[in-house]
Amino acid sequence: MWGGRFSSSPSALMEAINASIDFDRRLAAEDIQGSIAHSAMLAKQGIISESDRDAIHQGLQRVQAEIESGSFTFSKALEDIHMNVESRLREIVGDPAARLHTARSRNDQVAVDVRLWVRSAHDRAEAQLTDLIRALLDKAEAHAATVMPGFTHLQGAQPVTFGHHLMAYVEMFGRDRGRFRDSRRRLNESPLGAGALAGTSFPIDRHMTAKALGFDGPTRNSLDSVSDRDSLLEFMSAAAICAVHLSRLAEEIVIWMSAPFGFVRLPDRWTTGSSMMPQKRNPDAAELVRGKTGRIFGSLMTLLTVMKGLPLAYAKDTQEDKEPLFDAADTLELVLAATTGMIRDLEPVPERMAALAGAGYSTATDLADWLVRSLNIPFRDAHHITGRIVAEAEKLGSLLQDLPLAVMQSVEPRIHEGVYNVLSVENSVRSRTSFGGTAPARVAEQIAWWRERV
Repeated sequence: MWGGRFSSSPSALMEAINASIDFDRRLAAEDIQGSIAHSAMLAKQGIISESDRDAIHQGLQRVQAEIESGSFTFSKALEDIHMNVESRLREIVGDPAARLHTARSRNDQVAVDVRLWVRSAHDRAEAQLTDLIRALLDKAEAHAATVMPGFTHLQGAQPVTFGHHLMAYVEMFGRDRGRFRDSRRRLNESPLGAGALAGTSFPIDRHMTAKALGFDGPTRNSLDSVSDRDSLLEFMSAAAICAVHLSRLAEEIVIWMSAPFGFVRLPDRWTTGSSMMPQKRNPDAAELVRGKTGRIFGSLMTLLTVMKGLPLAYAKDTQEDKEPLFDAADTLELVLAATTGMIRDLEPVPERMAALAGAGYSTATDLADWLVRSLNIPFRDAHHITGRIVAEAEKLGSLLQDLPLAVMQSVEPRIHEGVYNVLSVENSVRSRTSFGGTAPARVAEQIAWWRERV
């Protein structure tokens, strides 16, 4: 490749640091797809002959078949997937292969290859998120009225339903799906034809190649086209935020399965045992979803750091974009699949949830609200009165719903028997009827709204 300018071969170390074929071979299908579109355009524009185009297409199809069958021999001396494909093409079809690279640089070639690849990664992520959302909707619908403790600061706060809790994750993953969709729309421009950095003097038709490759149109600046990696950064940013949500859900599964809680069970397929303690059932799948979040964060930081100081236009630093991209995408696919499987197989333990739903005086807010509604007491005063009543209940070791009326009246004499209508966990949950609230009727509305959108 360098014979016209260099008189000697690169050193072994230069070859080792320069070669990318060990990882960018994953772009083979995209590279061949781009070359077919490019050569078809060259022929239409009269830049190469139709016979050369036909030979190139037949040869590229054979190369792809060899790669798919595993019979293709990749060479590190040829550096990357582009030169490996082109070299083999020349062995198959001869001189027509040498015309393929007319009006094209490896700079715009790799830019279109990786953009095609990451576009597919967006589509896979969206499809997996849709599956996960459906799994959460199914589980939430089955448990729209299953009472459980709600927490703030991981302390008992107010009772909610398990369905409502799961629907919070539907909201999160719905936003993630929106981020991938938004990023995909923005990336869908073709850099092919930008050349090394300045375009080309050949009469190419960039709109033709863009359309052939499924892009909305060509990019508008050749310098930016070959040096931009925003589409990768946006994908990895969306993946990192999605991983945060997956990790939060995984952490809750770990907590829910622990002995002090016992809210849910997972079957054997998602748990492991201990080499020493025969009684153990460890939620390792959830722990690994939580742990692999760090890989996705690290991949994003790697590429951000690679890109942060690069002047225009192309620099070889951007060769370092692919390994973090591939790792982030692979990891995201794995943890999305594992999380979806766990949600489908997860079984709540309603009696355990209900037993703890009233702990920590979780209906105290209902008492304060009742004082406001029934006795016309200002909320700040009702808040203070309720705090004193909770203190009395704590002294007696009593739940609020079991506290004698006389004790409550010793704090606020106007309290009457009607207060007991709001102190049970079930009544508390049913009363939360504000839009987006935890009342089972509201949860059912949330589920129906989301089902229409997935």
